[in-house]
Amino acid sequence: MKPTLLVLAAGMGSRYGGLKQLDPLGPSGETIIDYSVYDAAQAGFGKIVFVIRESFVDEFKNKVTHKYKNIIDVDFAFQEVNTPIEGVSFETKREKPWGTGHAVLVARDKIEGPFAVINADDYYGRAGFEAMAGFLTNQIATDHYAMVGYQLANTLSDHGSVSRGVCQADAQNFLVDVVERTKITREDDGNVYYFEEDNKTMLDENAIVSMNFWGFHPNVFDYIKNQFVEFATEHANNPRAEFFIPLYVNKMLKEGTMKMTVLESGDKWFGITYREDREEVVTSFNTLVTQGVYPSPLW
Repeated sequence: MKPTLLVLAAGMGSRYGGLKQLDPLGPSGETIIDYSVYDAAQAGFGKIVFVIRESFVDEFKNKVTHKYKNIIDVDFAFQEVNTPIEGVSFETKREKPWGTGHAVLVARDKIEGPFAVINADDYYGRAGFEAMAGFLTNQIATDHYAMVGYQLANTLSDHGSVSRGVCQADAQNFLVDVVERTKITREDDGNVYYFEEDNKTMLDENAIVSMNFWGFHPNVFDYIKNQFVEFATEHANNPRAEFFIPLYVNKMLKEGTMKMTVLESGDKWFGITYREDREEVVTSFNTLVTQGVYPSPLW
């Protein structure tokens, strides 16, 4: 069975100012999602599952997924602010969903075999998809997962802070720890820092970070569910609490219930976090087409 790619696209793009997942950025009007789907299909993935808001499924199909009809199988899962999960009674008033871990969980019924997870608004590069497809096909096990790691310096925005999972790996390239840092930026002194409350801490710009490119065996869903029930119960009165993927990954690592290989990629990430990022992304795709990395149009 070919692996499945799970694309997290339910965010409404509040900082960007619109549905950035649908923004045409390539020279022939391609979206970032188009390039990820192209790379995934070329690498050997057999199915794409998009996690989106049900309210824009028709627009999403008309502008994006109709292009993949003869390329790869496509399915959808829906993540709303309080999409029900067995064992959780949602009573807290929230303005946005419970985060990336919850987004993975709502797609459970759409996935049968090994799968990878990515964000819809990040460009990951072909090397990452090839490495992950190879791992999911040949190495995945019930207790052995993977992630694609990127050099922190290659993942920053010039226009504001970003969120990254800062990773530590051992000599065998197994992940030891991943900590979600939600406010990372390069300051005027040239150094990279993360901000937490009133504190500022320097980060090594060569550190490996997660861009939410994970590879899992489907047995992970039972674990995610149990952890989400605990998390939602603990944070029942906190409308801003988010259940990030690194939360349960880190817990599994600490418990020794799995090991995770870090598949390092030298590709430069780019994506749309802020409206000001758009021009740079458009230029980057034009350059990749000029270099012959991608055809134009893609399809």
